[in-house]
Amino acid sequence: MLATPVDAVPEGTDLIHEPKWDGWRCIAFHEDDRVYLQSRAGRNLTTYFPDITRAVRTLPPGVVLDGELIVWERGRTNFALLQRRVTAGRGLLRMVNDHPAHYVLFDLLAAADGRPVLDLPLSDRRAQLERLLGGAPAQLTLTPQTTDMGQVSDWLTEWTVATGIEGVVTKRLGSRYQPGRRSGWWKFRRHLTTEAIVAGVTGSLHSLETLLLGRFDRWGRLRYTGRTHPLHTDQRQELGLLVSPLRPLQHRRATVVHPWPQPLPASWSGQLDRPEALRYVQVEPTTVVEIEADMAFEHQRWRHRVRYARARPDMSVYDVPLLLGEVEGYFDEP
Repeated sequence: MLATPVDAVPEGTDLIHEPKWDGWRCIAFHEDDRVYLQSRAGRNLTTYFPDITRAVRTLPPGVVLDGELIVWERGRTNFALLQRRVTAGRGLLRMVNDHPAHYVLFDLLAAADGRPVLDLPLSDRRAQLERLLGGAPAQLTLTPQTTDMGQVSDWLTEWTVATGIEGVVTKRLGSRYQPGRRSGWWKFRRHLTTEAIVAGVTGSLHSLETLLLGRFDRWGRLRYTGRTHPLHTDQRQELGLLVSPLRPLQHRRATVVHPWPQPLPASWSGQLDRPEALRYVQVEPTTVVEIEADMAFEHQRWRHRVRYARARPDMSVYDVPLLLGEVEGYFDEP
């Protein structure tokens, strides 16, 4: 079951709210002595999470669970450690030992006897899930729920910073579980408005498609930090007047080159489903733009694409927040 994106957290007496965890959505099937973990896209994740399969195996056969796979590091969720499970190879067991995963559960699709419970109200499914997890291994965690909007506010202000959650999921207490449907569930992602430097574009200088963004680190190096969603027509026209092609400069007989490789390495984007390198147009890193980004910021980059808000010709590139660290650089306001 899917959630509909919204611009504000819904309110109502028949609604319940949960944290939106920053991990991999996963359905777990326990059939006899076999456990199968399936991603939202239908991918088999079983091999990569032996610690979770062992934990699920302690539950009665027949259960089908819905939740989020996460890995904690120093009190925050770390999405990159989830991705490394897929590429760890022979180092997988060491990674499992050093960075164990947790399965944060929020729904029950089939009960202990294998009986489907999808048509039951969410409140009934939740009650069964709570009973099922009584005495379960610590790696199987029941997600918090609340009807208190004050608690929701705390999640969005305190938890997003402290633990790395992305936002809030709101559900109708009487909703049925409808696979593949967006009915009765909503998701709100917390966003931050901040600034970045344009150092590349896709498309062409005459027809911009997306912006490649960067920030200076404390040593004065311009680091790649992310990419925008596709630009609208009026945004392309506005930025087309501001960005300019890279001008090679002479410095001690050497040409000062753009600080990023061409094409942009696939590993920089962090997208496992699109592994190809990205060709782009390098531009003079002199244009500052205001963007809206969600909370998924790791290894000095925004994992998801950001939204372009407006150009900031009133700002120097040296007014843009520095990359002081994964958390500090992200929340440091100019």
